[in-house]
Amino acid sequence: MEYSGRRRKHRDPWRLIGRSTVSFVCVCFAQFALFLLSSFFNSSNIITLLFLSVIVLLGLTVIGRRCKRLFGLRGSAPAFVFTNIVFMWCVYLVAIRQAISFPLDILFHAELIILLIGLYRIISGDPGFVDYAPISNTETFLEGSELPTSNIYEGSPSVESSLLLQRVRYCKYCHAHVKGFDHHCPAFGNCIGQNNHLLFMILLAGFIIAESCYILGASQITTASRTLDSDGQKVVWTVALATSTMVFSILQVLWQAAFLAWHIYCVCFNIRTDEWMHWKKYPEFQHNTHPQLGETGTTRYRNPYDKGIWQNLKEFIEAKG
Repeated sequence: MEYSGRRRKHRDPWRLIGRSTVSFVCVCFAQFALFLLSSFFNSSNIITLLFLSVIVLLGLTVIGRRCKRLFGLRGSAPAFVFTNIVFMWCVYLVAIRQAISFPLDILFHAELIILLIGLYRIISGDPGFVDYAPISNTETFLEGSELPTSNIYEGSPSVESSLLLQRVRYCKYCHAHVKGFDHHCPAFGNCIGQNNHLLFMILLAGFIIAESCYILGASQITTASRTLDSDGQKVVWTVALATSTMVFSILQVLWQAAFLAWHIYCVCFNIRTDEWMHWKKYPEFQHNTHPQLGETGTTRYRNPYDKGIWQNLKEFIEAKG
């Protein structure tokens, strides 16, 4: 194997600033839209607000894609995540903090600090890049083209088969090979591979815990406001802001919990997201059945890396680049 010293390309700082600014505007616009929704429908139940919020966010997504095509405006997903964290923290300080207990306040701020540190590490860290100089168009071989089923197990091992057996996959977004590649995460602007998969799951769980604390505090504000509103008193703008951000947090928790459950499943059975989705392109996951007379052979899925749940968990926790 040859080493080319290739890593992710250095990004232009001015371009990064521009994309971060676009993300900042998008976050403000989306949160303002949810704030208006909560203001106009302050007497609606949470299910109605969730449904309406989904429609609003989907509509804003469509508008954002149109603007991207028409004006070439591109945002930064990591900047979008960071801006949302800062925005929610500001709302927490202004509208929610006074209504929650001291232990919950400490827990929320501790989670916030951990999330920011974790975000920096996962965005700037090495997920398991493998420096590889392709030989005779082997890079195309690893990108996901149809792979021969005999190279891996028969004859002398090749560079390509060696990489495949090490679970090295090619990321078309980072333009690099990654060991233990699971998927490319736009929110973190980096691949999720062997070196940062555990950190990714910890961050995902951290987001769920922090947002759950936020929801708990915001729900106390909204419950108290409904009592005031029933007494004929005017609900202040901070309540509408707490309600809109609470709804946003609930939507975040719903998909993050499902995503975390999926990754727990993958860890337990030692399978990567990319491998599960594209197993027909990786020969080690293919089991060719021997056809009987008058029948055609079939290719079935098998996982050669599954060693049992406990051993899979141990390998995952101890995995290092």
